[in-house]
Amino acid sequence: MILVVRPVHSAIAGFLTVTLGCLIGVQMNGGWLLDEPAPATAVAPAAPHVSSPAAGVALAAGTPAAAPVAAANESYYVQLRKKIRWVETRLGAAVLKTPDESSRLLLAKSAAEHARLADVGLTFRDVYGIINAETSWIPRRGASKDGTPNLGIAQFEPATARALGLADPNDPVESVDVAALHMKEAALWSAQRLAGLKLSGPDRAEKLREGVSIYYNLSTRGRNAWDGRNTLQLPRETQRHIENARTGAQEAAWLDAQVQAAKYSSGRALAVAATSIQVNSR
Repeated sequence: MILVVRPVHSAIAGFLTVTLGCLIGVQMNGGWLLDEPAPATAVAPAAPHVSSPAAGVALAAGTPAAAPVAAANESYYVQLRKKIRWVETRLGAAVLKTPDESSRLLLAKSAAEHARLADVGLTFRDVYGIINAETSWIPRRGASKDGTPNLGIAQFEPATARALGLADPNDPVESVDVAALHMKEAALWSAQRLAGLKLSGPDRAEKLREGVSIYYNLSTRGRNAWDGRNTLQLPRETQRHIENARTGAQEAAWLDAQVQAAKYSSGRALAVAATSIQVNSR
């Protein structure tokens, strides 16, 4: 996906550079610009939910199945839908709708907070990255190699959508929210796969996110072939998913930095104007 950065006024250009440095931080091995994960042993899911049939993670005995996500969060979804703005984009010969940049950030941030992804060391940038890897934020219908349909902006298979309580995979608001819950499950699985490896903090953070892409992209059999060290032996499509998720996370960091820089610029301009009014009124 090509990142289109909108012009920033020269008055905040220097600040944007500083902001990006503060928000993005030092680039990790492999290009990750994200936070280091918290220990998985301290994690408790925000709410119980049924695992995807392909997830390979069984519910504990006596764990109640959660009510459908859509029913439990309908009011939350309604409020979010009102804030989403859509723009046209071209995909091949087709002209499709996609959320604009601010709406993408809103969806990613809301989903990350709702799923409490910080508990597993993930952020809104990871949500943005996974959706980027799946569809480049353009809702559409896809298909797996076996012909199983992949639906909507997060490309859920119908069975996985049902298992996660996703009422309408074609609803971007619902789908991004449930994708974040699925990513939380994926991060727990990834941390378990990495538990026996001696890794530095930055390396573990990178590997954790590789595992999230692997979990999201592959069947149980494909996932279980990953031991944390053999990523380059995985299918090319999965490696591309990891790369595109990384690129999307970087894009989210840049977009968010621009938003913060613009807020700073506007706030400072208002302060200067207010000071000028006070001086001139004396």
